[in-house]
Amino acid sequence: MARLSGRDPSLLRRINSTAVLRVLRSQFGHPPLTLTDLAHATELSRPTVEGVVEGLVDAGLAAEAEEEPDSAAQHARRGRPARRFRFRAEAGYALGVEVGSHRIAAVLSDLTGRTTGTVAHEVGEGAPEDQRLAEAHRAVDELLEGSAVRRESLRAVGVGTPGIVEADGTVRLGTALPGWTGLPLGERLRERFCCPVLVENDANAGVVAERWKGAAVGAEDVVMVLIGLSPGAGSLIGGRLHRGFGGAAGEIGALHLLGREATPERLLSTTDEPLHPLDEAAVAGVFALARAGDEQARRAMERFVQRLVHDVAALVLALDPELVVIGGWASGLDDVLEPLRGELERYCLRPPRVELSVLGEAAVATGALRLALDQVESELFSVDAG
Repeated sequence: MARLSGRDPSLLRRINSTAVLRVLRSQFGHPPLTLTDLAHATELSRPTVEGVVEGLVDAGLAAEAEEEPDSAAQHARRGRPARRFRFRAEAGYALGVEVGSHRIAAVLSDLTGRTTGTVAHEVGEGAPEDQRLAEAHRAVDELLEGSAVRRESLRAVGVGTPGIVEADGTVRLGTALPGWTGLPLGERLRERFCCPVLVENDANAGVVAERWKGAAVGAEDVVMVLIGLSPGAGSLIGGRLHRGFGGAAGEIGALHLLGREATPERLLSTTDEPLHPLDEAAVAGVFALARAGDEQARRAMERFVQRLVHDVAALVLALDPELVVIGGWASGLDDVLEPLRGELERYCLRPPRVELSVLGEAAVATGALRLALDQVESELFSVDAG
């Protein structure tokens, strides 16, 4: 790290500004802070803090707080009150979007991560790419209009979607959605936004969400499995998202190609015909029949769970996570949990905790929002010259 000195005043100003802004943001929702409060919290001089705060006010990131009527009356008798300042959470917004097989969802938050609105639409599994993207834009427009937020106020957009996603947002491989493989999704979405757009695999977004405000809060090493006929997994190692070299980490849905004769669609079928890979309702229906005592459905579910155990065990043995979170259409289906726990006890040297997703269907959009907020925070609190 370069040695700081008075010969680089611009860098020192940025460092001081970042320190003050962090304190203001951390105290959002608490009583506004005086200049003296900020000086104590940042260990900067009061004149320095005053100059920094004026700059943050000019930038729209801080505002002088209005006095309560009772306080104003008291100060009128005692003299001029101390000025107090707050972080302007409304200075910008972050957006999280899920573009999935059956669902388009969007969630909006202010700069503190406080949710200000959500929208969700159903979309057909066979919808072509243009229709699916149009539906995503419609959901975003509806959300922004309903929240009275201008598109120009967005500071970052996160998007979660099935498939192997490259750094620029191109879907290198996406078999779950028609026309998704090779789609420059990030580029297509950036045409409608004037802020950074980050595209991430849906399971990766889901595990980020569960650690932020779901079943994995406080956990550092986590695997989240989005269960389906082609399951996918997102992993956190040491609290950091693990994408792999080419973004393909966690694609456990491909394990059935390793010399296995039966595909997952046939394993869960109660007839001679395989299920459609995207027919989540049919999958849930098999589980419901099994729960009701249907013998064919029970055997089909046992076959499917056994395959799922093998897939999850491969990840557990490789990563040794503290926690495995089960999400996707299986969220709420307790039928999966106990067999999975029992089988992992047999296969794994140190079985992890296994929990259902707390966020359910909202996990992917919520994780996309968290990724957008991370981008916003990296910009707000950066001290790099720009």
